[in-house]
Amino acid sequence: MADASYSPRLRTALVLTGAGTAGAYQAGVIRALADAGTKIDLIAAHGPGIANACIASVDGGQKLGDATGPWASPALLKSYRWRAGLRAAGWGISVALAALLLPLAVLVVAALIYAASLIASLLSLTTAAAWLVTAYRVTLDILFHPPILPTVVPRVMVLSLLVTAAVLVGAWFRSRRIKPSRRRSSGAFWWQLFGAPIDATEPSKTLVDAVWTMVRGAETGSAPTAAEIGRRYVDLVTDNFGQPGFREVVLGVHDLDARRDIALAVVPAGPATAFAERRPVGGAREAEAIDLSTSMRDYLADIVGAGLELPGATAGHSITFPADHYWPGETHRLTDRAEIVHRLVDEVLSLGAEQVILVSAAPPAGAPHALGPRPVDLRGRVGEWQRSVETAVIDDAIAHAATRFSAVFVIRPAHNPVGPFQFQGTYDEMSDRTRSLADLVRQGFDDANRLFVEPVLASGERVEAI
Repeated sequence: MADASYSPRLRTALVLTGAGTAGAYQAGVIRALADAGTKIDLIAAHGPGIANACIASVDGGQKLGDATGPWASPALLKSYRWRAGLRAAGWGISVALAALLLPLAVLVVAALIYAASLIASLLSLTTAAAWLVTAYRVTLDILFHPPILPTVVPRVMVLSLLVTAAVLVGAWFRSRRIKPSRRRSSGAFWWQLFGAPIDATEPSKTLVDAVWTMVRGAETGSAPTAAEIGRRYVDLVTDNFGQPGFREVVLGVHDLDARRDIALAVVPAGPATAFAERRPVGGAREAEAIDLSTSMRDYLADIVGAGLELPGATAGHSITFPADHYWPGETHRLTDRAEIVHRLVDEVLSLGAEQVILVSAAPPAGAPHALGPRPVDLRGRVGEWQRSVETAVIDDAIAHAATRFSAVFVIRPAHNPVGPFQFQGTYDEMSDRTRSLADLVRQGFDDANRLFVEPVLASGERVEAI
């Protein structure tokens, strides 16, 4: 979609929005734009787009969507699973429940054998009927004489419940160790045991590793610290401003404790001043705008992880701000928020962007009589809510941007059955096949060519690649 003609001479911003699997769609779009030589000056992103933006801003756009890119990693199949403690507790409760139902199963089998022997007798199969009754009597003798069933079942149940309780208490102690703040733990025993059921460790680990792979160069050795990743990335970007393939970056996360959206930027000195001074209201701008060329660059890996946190469903990514920050020494929880895209649009406008390309994996709102089945699992329901919000937010963002830029271009799918947290893929009723994460990358690539490259860049003018 294009509201005006595209000009490579205008300062162009690419804005990536969406949660979860939206990152795979973005990767395909970025690959298509890179192949077409689209001129991009500034990349803004939230959610999984933060990692994509960091990689694309250091000449990695083409690698994002290929077969060796991070979105092709098998590790992503484990994304947004139930927390390990809850999974272990679930197995323990299942074993206890199975042990409890075992005597009932014995009675059900007895009833079935009696019915089978009765039918055999009616059919004059007396030998078969006698064999069934004898076999079942022998089985009962084994289970009750000696009393295996009455002895084993209570012990298995008690042991399973004890293991479950131990796992939950261990999870609570682990949570206390990771987040020792008294404000985090006081009065929160049950929340730490059962709250925030989804674990965002993956895809965070895979995407942070992908950023490090792009910035480390030929370096090998031990795993880097989070601070090393941030320093290397910021140094690489700032040392190469103006070089082909290197872009300015604006990243967005939400601070749950400060109740603010935070914009973090890696931009040259001139734009950095405009970024820092936009909308000054007392000292509030310092609380919501961070120049990553400062000591906050050590937290880049944390920002990537924070973009993959889901409000309410995950615990949030905790960071402790440095002593020279607006929140000196305070520990805050950072998450993603779909509405941050509005903030990103404002930020790229203040940084001089004249035209913008908006990328979203959320398809347009459905027409009448197009309702689909409701998901029954927790991740599916969270994803359904997230997708609905994303659709409304991107529509509002398009209208918001249309009044502020010379041109607005939108790349989004007409149909996308893969929910935000369905990293293992899903069955698509409309095409009667299973759609995977790899299919979503290809769809992003195809949509970018169909909606932008072919109709907008038809002149074939190639300037520089992402």
